[in-house]
Amino acid sequence: MQAEVLAIGAELLLGQTVDSNSAWIGERLAELGVALRRTTVVADRPEDVRAALDALHPETRWVLITGGLGPTKDDLTKNVLNDYFGGTLVFHPEVYAHIEALFARMGRVPGPLNRGQAELPDVCEPLHNAKGTAPGMLFTRHGVRFVSMPGVPYEMKHLMEAHVLPRLKAESETHISHRFFMVQGIPESELATRITEWESGLPEGLSLAYLPSPGIVKLRLTARTATAAEADALLEPSAEGLRAVLGRDIYAEDWKTIEEVVGELLAAAGQTVATAESCTGGSVAAQLTRIPGSSRYVLGGVVAYHNDIKVRLLGVNEADLLLHGAVSESVVRAMARGVRKRLGADWGLASSGVAGPDGGSTEKPVGTVWLAVSGPGVEWAARFQMGDHRERTVRKSVLEVLNRLRGFLATQAAKY
Repeated sequence: MQAEVLAIGAELLLGQTVDSNSAWIGERLAELGVALRRTTVVADRPEDVRAALDALHPETRWVLITGGLGPTKDDLTKNVLNDYFGGTLVFHPEVYAHIEALFARMGRVPGPLNRGQAELPDVCEPLHNAKGTAPGMLFTRHGVRFVSMPGVPYEMKHLMEAHVLPRLKAESETHISHRFFMVQGIPESELATRITEWESGLPEGLSLAYLPSPGIVKLRLTARTATAAEADALLEPSAEGLRAVLGRDIYAEDWKTIEEVVGELLAAAGQTVATAESCTGGSVAAQLTRIPGSSRYVLGGVVAYHNDIKVRLLGVNEADLLLHGAVSESVVRAMARGVRKRLGADWGLASSGVAGPDGGSTEKPVGTVWLAVSGPGVEWAARFQMGDHRERTVRKSVLEVLNRLRGFLATQAAKY
């Protein structure tokens, strides 16, 4: 089965907004074995949208349209599609009732433009949008389905997951199953070398994909079979082989983040964590607290950017700062111990480095980062070279220190 994506919006062409929707849709379609033949981006002009619809490949069976739906006057997609498919706009009371309920939760009343969102073409199937005011629309012509969704990413994802992906899966002629293995801190090339022998021995029907991002490599093992039972029979022996090769370097066997895994381990152990951050500027604490319920195990943190704060709040020795500098093993160890003691946590995490683009030296070039973990029976610190890109340095530092904590927590859990 083949699909196309049509992304609408001049802001996408101008680079003012990155088209993350098409990338996300492509990933989800690949998981179902649906071939994304083409992604087309057009400005929000009626003639451009119509031209893109007329230019669809003959073998395309699903057209996924994002953007151009909303309460403003430039809400053109609905009107273009209504005209294209020869429909008439009809008011839907149930859609408007949903819009009123959303506004009521915010203490507001919908206006005339919002009422217009409840008017939909009578030739479409409305798709309930629980996350927003603009419903999705499903049109069918000559066996081809056209789905129109808002460009707001979380609304688009909701409509895809609630309405589109289940239908695509039901229509797929092949059963596709995936296993995900999440690995942190090992470069893609090194990881590929480590698993070369295992990968070469994959049986027919299984394939491996590398999905790298800064600091993380996701391995996706995919089985394409006639039934779910056949897929499981292929996947499990190969998954066991990969576990034997990578061991605890696999931090999760699901589409999980490190902070989710760390949170689960801390909650299970009934333990707490606190952070002392310099170069990461609070990003470790922010990553931990993005998980709902993290107040059970995150006590707090100190952003100790200035040396005076390191001394006064974390107990760092001034002599160490003078002798070794802030980006040093002795200082980062003291920061981890200090925040653990000051906040009464079981675990203390610390970072200190040269994020750049300025401030580097021959001894400590840009990208030099010291990380530390202090906890029950654990006093760990190590130096890393994260590269010369500031945001990537911060991102990789956050992932590294969380993964180290994950390893210590897992080791402790294995003892009991």
